[in-house]
Amino acid sequence: MTASIPARFREFLARARSIGRCNSGIAIVEFALSLPLLIGTGVGGIEVSRFVAANMQVSQIALMVADNTGRVRGSIDESDIEEVMIGARTAGEAVDFGHYGRLILSSLEPNGQTGASAGQMIRWQRCFGLKNKSSSYGIQGDGASSSSMSTGMGPSGNKITAVSGSAVMFVEVFYDYEPLMMGDLVESTELHYTAAYTVRERATQALSNLGNISAGNKRLCSRFTAT
Repeated sequence: MTASIPARFREFLARARSIGRCNSGIAIVEFALSLPLLIGTGVGGIEVSRFVAANMQVSQIALMVADNTGRVRGSIDESDIEEVMIGARTAGEAVDFGHYGRLILSSLEPNGQTGASAGQMIRWQRCFGLKNKSSSYGIQGDGASSSSMSTGMGPSGNKITAVSGSAVMFVEVFYDYEPLMMGDLVESTELHYTAAYTVRERATQALSNLGNISAGNKRLCSRFTAT
């Protein structure tokens, strides 16, 4: 019996050394250590892609509305505005723009005044979206009888004006972006884009209402709706 103890001890040492040399579990250990980094990178990539996509969609809504409204020829009616706003709602469905955004469409025109009162004015303004936001550059009626809007609409250093006998469809779009998971990587923020197109072949810039759309159904900026 006593002679077998060293043999068993040597066998134990041999097995211990073989365990120390075993590398069959290295891959799973390395994977476990790198998994948090892989998950974080993947989720971060999704969040950044989502943020970029939201910016693209919101900017495209601004361009689309300004362009489509500018293409209305001859004259423009409340029904034309309704069609344009329905298009904006449809284009923004992927980001639920109706609930989290605000679109403001303004008709910028010369005010027809002379002398010191000459300038630009906002003849009419229409809106869409539930977000409570006003135009950064003026409301309907601004500049009609004074030169208060002589430099036009837009950010400082990049304002636009309408030429005599025409109008500019000026669009502002606001959207509240909320991150999906990683608020530290992409914070909650308000996206803001503008776009402007000169109207084409439109003789009358006043907004008519040949379909007798009621005041409650017009796209007035006092109305907040997601549809």
